[in-house]
Amino acid sequence: MARTQAPLRWLALGDSYTIGEGVPPAGRWTHQLAAKLRADGLAIEDPHTIATTGWTTDELAAALDAAEPLGLWDFVSLLIGVNNQYRGRAVEQYGREFAALLERAIGYAGGQSGRVLVLSIPDWGVTPFAAGRDRRAIAAAIDAYNGTAHALCERRGVAFVDITPVSRAFGAERTMLADDGLHPSAAMYAAWARHALPVAHRLLG
Repeated sequence: MARTQAPLRWLALGDSYTIGEGVPPAGRWTHQLAAKLRADGLAIEDPHTIATTGWTTDELAAALDAAEPLGLWDFVSLLIGVNNQYRGRAVEQYGREFAALLERAIGYAGGQSGRVLVLSIPDWGVTPFAAGRDRRAIAAAIDAYNGTAHALCERRGVAFVDITPVSRAFGAERTMLADDGLHPSAAMYAAWARHALPVAHRLLG
């Protein structure tokens, strides 16, 4: 009799964009991606999520410290930094703290950088919440943050999925927003999951 392979275990790390502020768990991009992978025949569990709305890189690191030992996982995702940008922190500080989190993510994946997936920070400046703010400055800061994260991922051989363009193209549409006018709806998260799907297949296939 053939032995059934145990489903892959996924650790999802981040902030409101990973916990899915304003949407049910099934609407999160992580859960939608897991469902798409299962539909394609890949055995993977819904992710174990360590994320809270408002977290910065250092706050996520502190939460991971508190949660240890977390052990090893088959797949790890990371999306963090928007709250650093919102609080006006320097991109250099973000780079140092993101680099440390990336190393932790690789460690949770058993040292396999090819089992780690990073998503870019979406541009909240296009949302109604940003009315009256300098949207160009927000976009420029997010681009700087994402450029830093992307370079660090390339250096460590970690996959980086850029969902920022889709957030800018559709992030102001009512159907793409949660009720707070800031966070994504399940429909926007579905777009992120579609962008991440081929990369996740490559990493896990």
